[in-house]
Amino acid sequence: MEIFREFTFEAAHRLPQVPEGHKCARLHGHSYRLEVRISGAVDPSMGWIMDFGDLKAAVNPVIVQLDHYYLNEVPGLENPTSENLARWVWDRLADALPLSAIVVRETCTSGCVYRGER
Repeated sequence: MEIFREFTFEAAHRLPQVPEGHKCARLHGHSYRLEVRISGAVDPSMGWIMDFGDLKAAVNPVIVQLDHYYLNEVPGLENPTSENLARWVWDRLADALPLSAIVVRETCTSGCVYRGER
């Protein structure tokens, strides 16, 4: 079974590794949507994998590190692509949660899914 919770945060970034003239080299911001997916067995007495409130409590400290920040200045996010951001979030949550996927959406139509190293 798999459950998820979605979080939002606002942040600015620029992508320093793109070719000269690329629009993402300029400072810009996004209204990010972060989906944290966990998987596991359903507890027979509780009827759930995890309380959604506990999932929120585990993820909120990570959101606090990102919301209304310039992502390039966050240690480990010097090149804050969606892919690098998804891996960065995974690395901060993997010890606390049985993660199955981290989904990062930069815009309504663009994002990435990270399922850990396989």
